[in-house]
Amino acid sequence: MDQLRIPAWYMRGGTSKGVFFLRDELPEPCRVPGPARDRLLLRVIGSPDPYGQHIDGMGGGSSSTSKCVILAPSSTPDHDVDYLFGQVAIDRPLIDWSGNCGNLSAAVGPCAIARGLVPRSRLPSDGEALIRIHQLNTGKTILAHVPMREGEVVECGDFELDGVAFPAAEIRLEFLDPAEGEGALFPTGAVQESLPVPGFGEIAATLINAGIPTVFVRAQDLGFSGLELQKDINTRPEALKLLEAVRVAGALRMGLIERPEDAAERQHTPKIAFLAPPASYTAQSGRLVHAEEIDLNVRAVSMGKLHHAMMGTVAVAIAAAAAVPGTLLAETMGGPKRELRFGHPSGSLRVGAEAERVGEGYRIRKVAMSRSARVLMEGFVRVPASLIASY
Repeated sequence: MDQLRIPAWYMRGGTSKGVFFLRDELPEPCRVPGPARDRLLLRVIGSPDPYGQHIDGMGGGSSSTSKCVILAPSSTPDHDVDYLFGQVAIDRPLIDWSGNCGNLSAAVGPCAIARGLVPRSRLPSDGEALIRIHQLNTGKTILAHVPMREGEVVECGDFELDGVAFPAAEIRLEFLDPAEGEGALFPTGAVQESLPVPGFGEIAATLINAGIPTVFVRAQDLGFSGLELQKDINTRPEALKLLEAVRVAGALRMGLIERPEDAAERQHTPKIAFLAPPASYTAQSGRLVHAEEIDLNVRAVSMGKLHHAMMGTVAVAIAAAAAVPGTLLAETMGGPKRELRFGHPSGSLRVGAEAERVGEGYRIRKVAMSRSARVLMEGFVRVPASLIASY
């Protein structure tokens, strides 16, 4: 055959969707890191695509839909499944393996159960299955509470998630010690600092390692309101250029890159988010978000574009930073909060963090939030066999 048939599931998790594979069902050269695996997954998604549409692949032409997941039986006895995430660039032959996808994390537990990676002895017939996920990109543990009925995953329900058109069953996620092992929670040692941005000037920033490395700045310092929707930013090249300059400056200060030009090869991390006090606005769905129902407004950029809702990993960073006194988030809210609801372009999201003082710093024991997930399609993806013929 001139095309390979590879078993795959197409799944939504949170406000993202991606192609899910079992490691041991991939062609043998693609079961380990390297060019063969990257070439395969790029072709599955349809990247690079100079038209930005992914017409010849499974991607959807956005950072929220240009994603691949590889699952495997857990390599450690205290976890149920190993989870590896790849963020696929749209217009470049690049897969960024430097961070996790918090949204697709919600689909990992259901997929692992359905694909037989979790022993039946670990699963209740009815109730809630606790799936212990080993997130390989970050080395972290995620606990997924997956609803079950008669031994099967429950996917349909009445849980509504802003940024997703239809309700589904609620999946609770707990991100344990989201900063442990990544160095300091605040890598420069400061909960707030002055960040020099070439060509723009110095702005206040909070740089944090929790969930995913994130650079937080005030919307007003960039000339934004903090109430922007996608069209308000993504149609303005000068705004995107400024946000990327801030991201690069933050990456340098956090030690994630050594030279500004290195940021082009690390598009997935760090993230850049800008925040503002509570204010009412109309979300992309047309729903009015009232100032009284939120504690903060946050807008975040993913892979060079304003995200249509909120990345799950940045939601972890928001919860962690909001729980610590002195951060830009705590300052904007009038003090730290261990549970908050923040506004984003598609609506709002509630998150919570357990923080504790450790010596002169802080430790985030866990961050919790609810998402949902659903299988969209199962079967096989096809790619030209010539892609990996030489490996």
